[in-house]
Order: sequence, then structure tokens, then C-alpha cells
Amino acid sequence: MEKMLRSGAKAAFRNRQIPSTLSVVSSIKTEESMNDHIDSLCKQRFYKEAMEAFDFVQKNSSFKIWLKTYGSLICACSSSRSLAQGRKIHDQILKSDCKHDTVLNNHILSMYGKCGSLRDAREVFDFMPQRNLVSYTSVITGYSQNGQEGEAIKLYMEMLHAGLVPDQFSFGSIIKACASAGDTVLGKQLHGQVIKLEPNSHLFAQNALIAMYVSFCQITDARKVFCGIPTKDVISWGSIIAGFSQLGYEFEALSHLKDMLSYGVFQPNEYIFGSSLKACSSLLRPDYGSQIHGLCIKSGFSEDPFAGCSLCDMYARCGFLSSARRVFYQIKRPDTASWNVIIAGLANNGYADEAASFFSHMRNSGFVPDATSLRSLLCGQTNEMALCQGMQIHSFIVKYGLLTDLSVCNSLLTMYSCCSDLNCCFRMFEDVKDKADSVSWNAILTACLRHEQPAEVLRLFKLMLVSECETNHITMGNLLRACVEISSLKLGSQVHCYNLKTGLVLEQFITNGLIDMYAKCGSLEQARRIFDSMDNKDVVSWSTLIVGYAQSGFGEEALTLFKAMKSSGIEPNHVTFVGVLTACSHVGLVEEGLKLYSLMQSEHGIAPTKEHCSCIVDLLARAGHLDEAEEFIDEMELEPDVVVWKTLLSACKTQRNIDLARKAAENILKIDPFNSTAHVLLCGIHASSGNWEDAALLRSSMKRHDVKKVPGQSWIEVKDQRHIFFAEDVLHPERDDIYRVLHNVCLEMFDECKPQDKKRLQLIH
Repeated sequence: MEKMLRSGAKAAFRNRQIPSTLSVVSSIKTEESMNDHIDSLCKQRFYKEAMEAFDFVQKNSSFKIWLKTYGSLICACSSSRSLAQGRKIHDQILKSDCKHDTVLNNHILSMYGKCGSLRDAREVFDFMPQRNLVSYTSVITGYSQNGQEGEAIKLYMEMLHAGLVPDQFSFGSIIKACASAGDTVLGKQLHGQVIKLEPNSHLFAQNALIAMYVSFCQITDARKVFCGIPTKDVISWGSIIAGFSQLGYEFEALSHLKDMLSYGVFQPNEYIFGSSLKACSSLLRPDYGSQIHGLCIKSGFSEDPFAGCSLCDMYARCGFLSSARRVFYQIKRPDTASWNVIIAGLANNGYADEAASFFSHMRNSGFVPDATSLRSLLCGQTNEMALCQGMQIHSFIVKYGLLTDLSVCNSLLTMYSCCSDLNCCFRMFEDVKDKADSVSWNAILTACLRHEQPAEVLRLFKLMLVSECETNHITMGNLLRACVEISSLKLGSQVHCYNLKTGLVLEQFITNGLIDMYAKCGSLEQARRIFDSMDNKDVVSWSTLIVGYAQSGFGEEALTLFKAMKSSGIEPNHVTFVGVLTACSHVGLVEEGLKLYSLMQSEHGIAPTKEHCSCIVDLLARAGHLDEAEEFIDEMELEPDVVVWKTLLSACKTQRNIDLARKAAENILKIDPFNSTAHVLLCGIHASSGNWEDAALLRSSMKRHDVKKVPGQSWIEVKDQRHIFFAEDVLHPERDDIYRVLHNVCLEMFDECKPQDKKRLQLIH
């Protein structure tokens, strides 16, 4: 009878049919059958039924649970992460004769570690009468998996002092702890121990070493370990492909995927597909990604949430939103991460309303949005029209208590910066000021720049230093832009000193920012010194200095630098050509400028922007070729904007071409009816040509439409005090002395100038 019951139970397990626990257990008559039954339930992963059988035995039977059965039950608790049941079984073990068994205690250590109860694990470990290598490894693994790397390393040292020799599993756990702790010195030492003690290069330790070197950003060492593995498994390939992808070696990642496939031994899993697709999205190569997509379908991962999420992200980052949507809908059971990816993809590509629709669909499907969902949704709120929707998201965040998440608050701060006025930003910042991190500070600094308040950037930066929040390259970039906005060379030099002190000046982004700041603040010599001191100049470095020379009137120097840039092998970008075209305009090299404009498209594949077109119009107009400039505008593929027409209008004033000036002004006013520059310039042209009636009509029209000329202004800084001057200024407290000096300068100019220029200077005098 007993044999029939046991064979019947086993047949049921093979068919994955769960028998009624109470009916089966109550019919078992012997202790051996009972232990076999519980052990079988555990092995078949019927953990709940195994626990119910165990509870039945404790309450209704005199049967003893055997050592082997206790081991199976503890392993079941580990697999199901059931801490409460694990503690209950451990309590029964302590009351039994099995409490001193080392193997069973090792299972208990592993169970507590996997369930995250390290205090219980350490207590068991400390009271074990005998500890072996597995005992130490179990606790080290628990520490490593639960973020207590320091304790893991400390226990590993105790293990070595106890005379135990690590195996590949010990190495795997301690190497992972070392990687999380960022201890590169210990990592190298562990690598040496692996080579010394594991001459056969066990995969577990070797794979852990690859992951460790990737976390240290030492991809060369990771590659050496990988190449030294004689027989690689899928984890080896996955680790090195992930490493290349994470550290910016995208082509290497894809090359290794190709090598893995060519060997034909292993098929990529969902994680390898994820790393490979990340490489494709970083390269913005959807053509590569679509090939991997085909491989995903062939391998049966098209409906997998992880692979599907990676595919959706790749297509969204590359701008193929229809493909991203299609992939999302093919995921069999999308999880929260999948929803977040499609919401972020839509929001980042300007489809804020559709992103909000997916967000609502996500909630209706029973998913609870997390911080990532809300950050992704807020990314789409980038203009004043989106303020209402942004405020609704803010209300949702408050309602569900997510304001405690600083990353969400930072996203809200950025949203208000884009959609509202600066006061809203400051109110939001005040709410997070006490817990603000560098992202919070950078967000409010960026908001001040966006709302044209550079002085506030400098004030807030001082408060940031007082708060002892760490500054980074984004902080310095904002600070340098503020110095440029107020044209303060002195403050810019102080920021430069701060960067030298903190070591941030070594970053390329900061160095390029310093070149830009010095060039725009008028210190081209200092900008050139920084440029010449750079070891690795990129296209931004060259372009920044070229534009700086061009805008300051040093056209020949800009063109010489452009030739040096091409000789160095750096490919110019659209900003570079803005600089060289501006330089040609200032120097008067019409033919050279037109030739460069043509080469920009034919040789470098750079499509002209309105900025480039404006440079060509300026180039032709400055040289007096107004007809050619007009023809160029008429033939432009792009719609001419205000800047293009203003450039032509300014040249018309110099050349006194009234008809073309009228055309340019009319086109400006079509785009911007209240543009004061167009009215003033056209009025000046009429007046200088003697058309006083037309000039008067234009002035009358300006008054009728309340169009006011914005007075030009300039400023200088003397002894930490800024002096601002307006055109025809009568408000400056030292105006009488200033005009007296100007009068004397004009007289000296008149005496020194050539006879043909005296007539023009008489007008100024």
C-alpha cells in the first residue's frame, strides 16, 4: 500500500499535478514515506505544499523530520525567498539532533543570505562548532549580495587567516564584493590569487573577474581575462559584450556578438540581446538594431519582456517610434520597465500627449507607476503649452507620496524651468533645498540661464558652495555661460582658477567651455593658450576658437586655424563652417567663402542651416554684391528668417539701396510685425536718402503700433563695479565728464584722419 502511494505521488509530480496535501499526508503511515514525500515536493518546486506537509507533521504526527529533509526544506525557503518559513524550520532544527550538522548549517547560512537577513546568518555562523569553506563562502556571498561589501572583504580575510584555500565560488563572491566596493588594488590582488590557486581557470571566477574590471572601467584588463578563458560559456560572452557596450566601445560589443554567433556553440540570451541593442542605440544605428531584432525573433525572444524592452528603447532612441510601438505591443506580458521605456521614448521625441496616454493605459492595466515612470513623463513637458499637463503630473506625484524621491523633484524642477517662470522654479527649489544634490543645483542654475538671469547663477553658486554639495562639469558649464552673458572676464578667470583647484579643468567639456568664455569675453590670447595646452583637441575645441577669432574680427587667424584643423585630421562640423564663413565675410574673401560653402555640402555632407545662409548673405552684402545676395535668398531651400533679412537690410543701409531695403524690411515685418530693428533701419535709410516724408510716415506708424526702439547698451567693469551705458545716455552720474572726454577724442580723431574721411567725422562731431 505504501509503495503504491509513493509511486502514485511520484507519477503525479511527473505530470505536474499537485495532489491534495492534506489527503496525501494524512494517508502516509511511515516516517520514511513522509520524509520522501516532503523531499519530493521540494525537488518538484511545490514549495507551498512542502511547507504545508511540514506543518502537518509538526502538529499531527510523531514522525521525525530527517536531516536530508530539513536540507531540502531550507533550500526551498532559499528559492522562494521565504524568510518566515525559513525561521520556523530553523527553530525546529535547533530543537532536533541535526543542529550541529555543518552541511545543514551551510544551507541555513545560504537561506538567510538570500532572504536578506544577514544578522541571522552571522549569528548561525558565529555559533557553528565547525566551519568549512562553504560556510565562509555562504556568508561572504550574503554580504556581497546585500550591499555590505566591507563585511564581505573582512570575512574573506578571516577565512584566509583560518588557513582555508578559496575555490572558484569563494573567488566569485569576493570579487563581486570588491567590484561593488570599487577597490581596484584588492581586485588586482584577487586576480593574482585566482591565477595562483586556480590554474585551470574555472569559469565562475573568470567571469566574475571580467565583470569586476568592467565595473572599474578597465576594459583592456577585462578583455585579457576573456581572451585567457580556454572554454567560454554564455556568461563569459555576455559579460564582455555588456562591458564593451557600457563603456562606450559599441563596435567592439557588436563585433564580439558576431564572433559568438560565428562559433555556433551558444545562442544569445535576453541579456546579451539587451547589451547589443544598447550599443546600436548609442551608435544611432537602427539598421544594426533591426538585424539583431530579426535574430531575437529567430531565437524566440521577441515576446520576452527584457529583450522587448531593449528593442523598444533602441527604436525610440533612434527615432523609429512606429517600430518602438509595434515591439511594445508584441511583448507578451509587459512589465513596469517596458511601460517606462515606451513612455520615455515618446516623451523624449516630442509626443508628450501620447506619452500621457500610455501612462494612463499603464495605470488602467493594473501597474503602479514608479519614479522612473514619472521622470519619463515629465521629460516631455518642455514648453509653456505643456504647463497644465505638467501641473497635473505634479498633483499625481503629491497624491501618491512620491515627492520624497529627490530624482522626481529634480524632474519637476526642470519641467517648471521649461514651462513656467523663474518664480515657480525657485518655489520648487525651496521645497528640496535641504536635501538638494548636484542635479538639483544644476537644474536651478540652468533655469536661471534659460530665463536670462546670469547674476542669479553666480549668487546661487555661492550658496551651493556653502551647502558643500559637490560641483561637476555641468555646474561649471552653467557658471561659464553666466560669465559670458555678463561679459565678466574677471569672474570667468575666477571660475578658471576654481576649476584648476578642483581638477575639473582636466575634463574636455570644461576646457572647451573656458576657450569659449575667454574668446567671448575678449581675451583671445588666453583662449589660444588654453587651446594650445590641450593634448586631445576635438572638433568642439577647434570650432570654438575659430568662431571666437571670426566674431572678434580676426578673419585671417580663423582661416589659418581652419587649415590647421583639416591638416590634423579633425572633421569640421556645422559650427566650424559658421566660423570660417564669418571670417571670410569680415576679411572680404567672397570667392573663398562661396567655395567653402559649396565644399561644406559636397565634401563634408553638412546640410546648410539658416545660420550658414545668413553668413553667405552677409559675405555678399558686405562686398557690395546686393543683387547676388538677394538672388541667394530667393533661391534658398530653407525659408529665410528674420536674421537673414536683417543682414540684408543692414547692408542696404550702408549701400543706400532703398528698394531692396524696403523689400527686406517688409519681409521682416511679415515674420515679426513689431520688430523695432526693421522699422528703425528702414527709417534711417529713408532719412539718409532725403525721403523725409517716408521717414515721417514710418515713425508715425511706429508710434501708432507702439513699436519702440530698444536702446543699445554696453558696460565695463571697474574695481568690481559695473558701469552700464545706453545710446545717447543722459542718466549716468558721470555723464558730463564722459561726454567731455568723448568730445576731446573726436577732435583728436578729426586732426589725425585723412582728408577724405573728415567729412564723415564732421557728422559725428
